[in-house]
Amino acid sequence: MTLSRSWLLVLVLVCIASPATRKKPSTAASAQAKQAAIAHILDLAGRTAGTIENPAALVPFFEQLSHAPSGSLHILHYGDSHTASDDWADAMRQGLQSRFGIGGPGFALAGRPYRGYRRYDLAGNGSEGWLTEGTVGHPGDGRNGLGGVSIATREAGRTVSIDVDCSGLGVFYLQQPGGGQLEFLVDEVPSELISTDGELGPGAFHFSPTPGPHQFTLRTISDAPVKLFGWVAENQTGVTYETLGINGAQASLLLDWDERILASEIAERDPALILLAYGTNEAISPHWDPSAYFAALNQLLDRLRHDAPTASILVVGPPDCQFRLAQRHVAYPHLAEVIEVQRSAALAHGCAFWDWRARMGGAGSVTEWARAGLGQPDHVHMTSAGYHLIGRMLLNAMLDQYGLFEAAKSE
Repeated sequence: MTLSRSWLLVLVLVCIASPATRKKPSTAASAQAKQAAIAHILDLAGRTAGTIENPAALVPFFEQLSHAPSGSLHILHYGDSHTASDDWADAMRQGLQSRFGIGGPGFALAGRPYRGYRRYDLAGNGSEGWLTEGTVGHPGDGRNGLGGVSIATREAGRTVSIDVDCSGLGVFYLQQPGGGQLEFLVDEVPSELISTDGELGPGAFHFSPTPGPHQFTLRTISDAPVKLFGWVAENQTGVTYETLGINGAQASLLLDWDERILASEIAERDPALILLAYGTNEAISPHWDPSAYFAALNQLLDRLRHDAPTASILVVGPPDCQFRLAQRHVAYPHLAEVIEVQRSAALAHGCAFWDWRARMGGAGSVTEWARAGLGQPDHVHMTSAGYHLIGRMLLNAMLDQYGLFEAAKSE
């Protein structure tokens, strides 16, 4: 399933023209230069052959994907701000679900844990009075669940809600001695009481609603402590693509999370594929140490292999990034080293690897993406249109390999 050049052109031009996604560069580029940049990027986007390194590592995922229309399949996508925006994840989500079935949103963080948190495939909300832990600025105690971010309160009357279409719902929370009770409401009608009291560890509540759109609400009913990790909303068949990005995160952040809680919740999600998309923040860190980073990646990949033994793992390198220095943009100081360390660790652990920077066009290519309206003026982040294009590029590379897998099975 490779996108045609004409389809890509429509995607790029429509997204660039949208007021919601258009970002004006700091210096106006000529129309001719912009069109040349778009043409070059579209040419790169049309090339998928051989862009995933060690594609054989995706075979377990492909095997499960082939059964997705008659069963459920879950994908966990961890990363930094590029992931947290949910743009390129949403492009992959839409592409996979259009072909293999809509499994629902899967796991999403509870409430509005931080400013700018969003998922395109559901609407969540929350009252005032929740304390967020797990962000880079407020890491907390590490007991933050599958997504690494939690919300907590000690006050009665605090609420979170989610509007979603699903046939199954779950709530992940921290079970703790003296934990408070939650009232669970379906379409504003009280349904059940959930106690979070118990031995310290992961807790879960499951509910089977009438299939279709609903609003689910949790309300604290005492002044006892309650900590919520997130919701799971899904269907019995199809693909869920679960976005687990944290702004400013580095891959090593996952090693600070409570290992027992994370392992339990990963096991409950039973992912077919785990994506790890980090590197931007490592590349500009004043504490960069390639040996320490390689050791941390090894430890993280070992942990994920243990927690999800049947899952394929795809490591995605960072995009091309630059920062402004003396009126000009220069490359992030350790970007090339980060990519090579990621590649080495991924291949050593039998994971697949996708070099985002190379697929953009290599070193310095972010300038062209910004000129084309696909990159932000900060020369670090993409526009929504740029992220969606990146998502389609990666998805097409994966589906090309899936086509080879199907052909080999049919022989």
